[in-house]
Amino acid sequence: MSTTPPGPAAWRATAAGASASFVGIGLARFAYTPLVPELINAHWFSPSAVAYLGAANLAGYLAGALSARRMGRWLGDRRALRWMMALATLALLACSVPVSVPWFFFWRLASGLAGGVIMVRVAGAVLPYLKGERRGLAGGAIFAGLGVGIAASGTLVPLLLRLGLSRTWAGLAVLCALLTALSWNGWPRPTASAVASAPGEGQGRPVRPARLRLLLVEYALISMGLTPAMAFLADFVSRGLGRGSAGSTVWILYGLGALVGPTLYGLLGDRLGFARALLLITLVQAGALAALAAAHSLPEIAVLSVVIGSFPPGVVPVVLGRVHELVGRRPEAQSAAWGRATVAGALSLALSAYLYSYVFARSGQDHRTLFLIGAAALGLALVVGAAARFARVPAVEEEAAHHIAGVRGASVRE
Repeated sequence: MSTTPPGPAAWRATAAGASASFVGIGLARFAYTPLVPELINAHWFSPSAVAYLGAANLAGYLAGALSARRMGRWLGDRRALRWMMALATLALLACSVPVSVPWFFFWRLASGLAGGVIMVRVAGAVLPYLKGERRGLAGGAIFAGLGVGIAASGTLVPLLLRLGLSRTWAGLAVLCALLTALSWNGWPRPTASAVASAPGEGQGRPVRPARLRLLLVEYALISMGLTPAMAFLADFVSRGLGRGSAGSTVWILYGLGALVGPTLYGLLGDRLGFARALLLITLVQAGALAALAAAHSLPEIAVLSVVIGSFPPGVVPVVLGRVHELVGRRPEAQSAAWGRATVAGALSLALSAYLYSYVFARSGQDHRTLFLIGAAALGLALVVGAAARFARVPAVEEEAAHHIAGVRGASVRE
């Protein structure tokens, strides 16, 4: 029996997934970056406190990723995702009142927790109902919400800031509340046909975990590499280069790159295979981040911002597709492996965020040092990815790869 529901239901499920990634990560995390200069200029917090408060979101993201599977089993994916979107909305509203650093820390932590749960559970809540879709394109559509959130934060935040910093946070919360309400009934209901594997699924032998472990290391290094631009790009242009409002403009360009990243990279994974696509986009990003560390002119930084912006949301469907390649067509195993990958990325994000905050404070707020560290992390990720890609393939993994390639070829012919 096909698990793909009628067209409108499939679209509603995809839209709900995109809305969740938009609210829980796109806005709850990335809207903070263009607000960093204003938080400092308005004397809400000191520069060092702002950096550590940004890292609090990533610590919460790690906690959410670690607890996501248990929460999904306890509440079910539909309820877990609904309530995490609501929590992210409440956290944004709470941040409109600068009560104290601990208050802000708690709510940034809570928004991160919501994002971590969403990241782990959203694919498993939607993709089983889209069996006819290609993995990369479908995953890209779901995680496009990250890119839309980044773009929205870059365009909405400067407009909302005209009303004041508190009203900016409240305005973002209103937008999240609207999307949470609109997507509330869009999540597909679990059914026996959706849980059951399609013909031929779930029957393959398990793949040896060596390459999966290498992928987790690779993803952790990638996460470390994307953190400095994600957290400090707008501040680098605004305060580091003394260009004021140009920081918001650069963040909008970063958001434009984020808009196309998930779909573009997802399609690239479908065409090249996800292992090759991951190596290619990591190479491009390492070069772009190294170039940003040496850049001084705004036109150069603008171009690099578009390229770098495509990476944080765009790498997610590629890694997800690679996980599915390695694990095979077993939904439960896919969900567990993707959860581990998300935890690896979240742990790296949390630890590296505090590392970058420490380096930022100790280096006299030198943004370029942070970008060079990020480029080096991406270089290490390339080494690990190449080692995994060209290592000798165990026979059982080779068999699974041939099976997946055959399925992909059949779907293209159809």
